[in-house]
Amino acid sequence: MGIKVLPVSEAQEDLIDAAVALGDRYTKTLGLMTPPAYRKMAGDGGLLVALEGDELIGYALFRLPKRSPHIGLAHLCVAEERRGKGVARMLVEAIKRRYPQRLGIKAKCRRDYGLSGMWTSLGFVPRGEVRGRGRDGEMLDGWWLDLGHPDLFTGVESDALLVVTVDHGVFTDLRGTKPTRDVRESQALEAGWLSDLVELAFTPQLHRDVRDISDTGERQLQRAALHGLRQITPDADPVAARHVELLHAVRKALPQLPDDEALRRGLQYVAEASCAGLQVLATRDPLLTRLVDVAWEAARVRVVSPSVVTLHVDELRQAQVYRPADLLGTEFRAGEVAPGAEEELAAFFDQSGSDSGSEFTDRLKSLGADAVVWHRELLRDGHGRPIALYVWALDGRTLTVPVLRTAAHPLEETLARQLLFSLKRLGRECGAQIIRITDAAPSPAAKAASGDDGFFEGDGGLVALLVDVCGTADEVAVAAGRLAPQLGVEVAELHAELPAEVASVVERAWWPAKVIDSLMPSFLVPIEPRWSTELFNVPAMLLPRSDVLGISREHVYYRSSGHRNESVPARLLWYVSRGTGNQEGQQVVACSRLDDVLIDTPEALFSQFEHLGVYGRDQVRAAADSSGRAMALRFSDTEIFPKPVTLRRLNALAGSLGLRLSLMSLSKISNELFQAVYEEGHRRT
Repeated sequence: MGIKVLPVSEAQEDLIDAAVALGDRYTKTLGLMTPPAYRKMAGDGGLLVALEGDELIGYALFRLPKRSPHIGLAHLCVAEERRGKGVARMLVEAIKRRYPQRLGIKAKCRRDYGLSGMWTSLGFVPRGEVRGRGRDGEMLDGWWLDLGHPDLFTGVESDALLVVTVDHGVFTDLRGTKPTRDVRESQALEAGWLSDLVELAFTPQLHRDVRDISDTGERQLQRAALHGLRQITPDADPVAARHVELLHAVRKALPQLPDDEALRRGLQYVAEASCAGLQVLATRDPLLTRLVDVAWEAARVRVVSPSVVTLHVDELRQAQVYRPADLLGTEFRAGEVAPGAEEELAAFFDQSGSDSGSEFTDRLKSLGADAVVWHRELLRDGHGRPIALYVWALDGRTLTVPVLRTAAHPLEETLARQLLFSLKRLGRECGAQIIRITDAAPSPAAKAASGDDGFFEGDGGLVALLVDVCGTADEVAVAAGRLAPQLGVEVAELHAELPAEVASVVERAWWPAKVIDSLMPSFLVPIEPRWSTELFNVPAMLLPRSDVLGISREHVYYRSSGHRNESVPARLLWYVSRGTGNQEGQQVVACSRLDDVLIDTPEALFSQFEHLGVYGRDQVRAAADSSGRAMALRFSDTEIFPKPVTLRRLNALAGSLGLRLSLMSLSKISNELFQAVYEEGHRRT
């Protein structure tokens, strides 16, 4: 009887249950995975099963991250009595056939399992190692299977972690000897596949709860186990003030809750997480679960169950790392570093090695006195506290950045990502083709995020190419190839009909490059002036808004839920549909990259994307149609056209290609038309 490999949908509960049962036989080697995680991955297209007759004899469970072009293999499982028949290979080959557009497959496996031969035989190669988060701190090997696309881009995913703080209940599930009910849900947080995605942390309240354990042996065991998690200690005074704010909010929103020790203890976890700049608190405490809305509204902390972390790690990680909504209404001031102010800055920005203290100050002073015109840019928050510092100068066609520092701040990761893209925009405006960050000790936040923007280690620093070409794969590759010899690297070959996911990585790494003959589609999006003003400041507001950091890296636009064949990733052209009053309309003003399309209730969409800002809950509700659902378009890296393309010119460009446009709603357009409009928007004559 032959073996066949089939995909499993979320509705095929019998097959999902069979996969769960098989996985439960091997939890010692696979790690814990809760049934909802199987169902979620199946719903996303990430569960394949191997059947011999009607019997499930193996399965592959994997993630398909929306923001990353790889496949994350969580489980590769074959029943012990069916091994030796090539089932694992069949499952891996099936993944490759179903998702050839992805760059490759990532997997992690404990070194002490002795399975390197198996991974090698399946075509995987070892790429680094990471320490696991289990009790014994085991080492995990990272394995990579390349799917044959340009290997220059296989390392562009950021290693930024989702930091999750845990309460005492979850900690007891992980480290205690007296596990509570449904302990597996918490223990799934330490699954090997999450090892480089999630970092578990605790705040001082956990110390207090451990201290209060009456059983001496259990207390000592848990106290010793605290050293295996990251400890974060926020300042006591802000925590006390936040605790009072939370208590007032609870009394207003949930007056029926008794003001007792349990409530105050739970709110202490929320207050400490909030003041530490963390956004995710994992708990299975029913009382804390009732405080979800209060915790978010009053403290911007997401109180979630451990299963929510494992099911939605990508979304939670993105919301924690990048929070431009928190920049809104915050007074940032930018300006040049004043002569004589260098010594003040040494206290705010981390230094290391020979670049510490007075050496850092002297280097800043020398950059101010150098014959080269160095721009020493400083960003301060509303209290005047320095939070970002970067120095740059144009050297021929290279934008050199000898200093790139961000100070410890709840929004440090957000600032770092904004600054990296700002440097790319600045380089393009100056005519640069290369950005070279030569700082010997750039901020860890900036370095962690740099991979997403195509920066790579080279010539003693971080380097990125600016390929200002909107054309075929050959044209983009030739332009990049002319720059590569200066960096001592080889440029990967590109070809026509690149998969959309690969083209998207190329276009982000070599921004502002556009690979027009790829399979990445393009869409025209009509948008009313009031929304384009909010999103892009086009048409400009009568009262200028603060644009210290430029346009945010990401935004979300809401519309009715009707599909127009949207797919991701894709390119967007923004067409301001009409003018009102003195505002200009009927013109294409910008382009963006489409990263995600979601249809859900307004409440669910608002909760998921609130961290991106601009829209309020009522505005999202207004976008819903009669079905009660709305569509969210999440997009990034918007380019405002120096020369908007008028409706008359847009129709002329479409007509020259034999096309007719529909401007009533979002519509797919040819990549050739996108290229024509894009080049028109950037035309200098």
